[in-house]
Amino acid sequence: MQPSLSDLRVAIVHYWLTTMRGGEKVIEALCEIFPQADIFTHVVSPDALSPTIRAHAIRTTFIQKLPGSVRHYQRYLPLMPLALEQLDLRAYDLVISSESGPAKGVVTRTETPHICYCHSPMRYLWDAYPDYLAAVDPVTRFCMRLAFHRLRQWDYLSAQHIDSIIANSHTVRQRVRRWWGREASVIHPPVDVERFLTPDMSLAPPQAPAGSYYLCLGELVCYKRVDLAVAACTRAGKTLVVAGDGPERARLESMAGPTVRFLGRVDDAVLPALYAGCKAFLLPGQEDFGITPVEAMAAGRPVIAYKAGGALDTVKDGETGRFFTRQTPESLIEALEAFEAEGEHWSAESLRAHAATFSRRHFREAMIAAVHEALADAARRSVPS
Repeated sequence: MQPSLSDLRVAIVHYWLTTMRGGEKVIEALCEIFPQADIFTHVVSPDALSPTIRAHAIRTTFIQKLPGSVRHYQRYLPLMPLALEQLDLRAYDLVISSESGPAKGVVTRTETPHICYCHSPMRYLWDAYPDYLAAVDPVTRFCMRLAFHRLRQWDYLSAQHIDSIIANSHTVRQRVRRWWGREASVIHPPVDVERFLTPDMSLAPPQAPAGSYYLCLGELVCYKRVDLAVAACTRAGKTLVVAGDGPERARLESMAGPTVRFLGRVDDAVLPALYAGCKAFLLPGQEDFGITPVEAMAAGRPVIAYKAGGALDTVKDGETGRFFTRQTPESLIEALEAFEAEGEHWSAESLRAHAATFSRRHFREAMIAAVHEALADAARRSVPS
């Protein structure tokens, strides 16, 4: 007979806790499933975290004590495998690692099941490695080449000691198979769809009248490819609202025409109305999963997405949105023109029903089932043959 989940001593291992983005939303949901869990991470900035996460005991590796680690933790990446191995997890009945940066390489007891929830194998070690090399100075590039060769070996080997791997999308599942040589199940991350179902339109920003604009939202960083949306809407004369901030903002503003408006970071309370007021949400980058298109659909709006990555899991072509097939302004313009030619035929009810399949409740039920399966597998292994 399996023990009750509430009786388990649970350790949750996350790479770093300095923001509340998609990975941290998963940690928050795991904390709700396991209110007794302890959290382990390399560095933590408590003020950036939700009350749900802060309510748990959070222990850090020695990386936290290094100079400037909370703001510049990436500099200490080569030390993180060593730091993980110093964590003492002998007291725990279950270990769940949350992997996108180094987290899974902890040492556990033989009988302790270790589940890895993988947002993605570290892309800067694998398929995005050339992009990261090209973006740094020659000295950093030389150091990266030396360090990342060893980190790739560690990344592969540490993946062999995990009992079960859960990918957040089918694209990530393929990466796990290719780079780690392991099979993974898929459980999509939790999306708080309920708060987008009935938006308060009085909170909509005055720069964004309902029905007048396309929307891009998120961190303004290179891989999000917001530049495609800015270029396409500038050339086609279509109104685009860009919400968010980041290192790409100045470049994006310099290339934007008069139909593109930048809101900067917007308050969470404004987001439901901002989504609900758009013609369609644009997803021009390749996401591992991508929570924002699901939020847009929960608000009753379709998505126009690049046909790759997590969008293949979240967008149903012709039912909840449209795909474009090349990451070029021309391809996106074609998709926008086709979308407008179709007219406003999208069913908000169908969009919201589809978004509901990615709810926090679905995540909770699937994760609990995965934990029970891991515990059963561990119990079978412990029985002498």
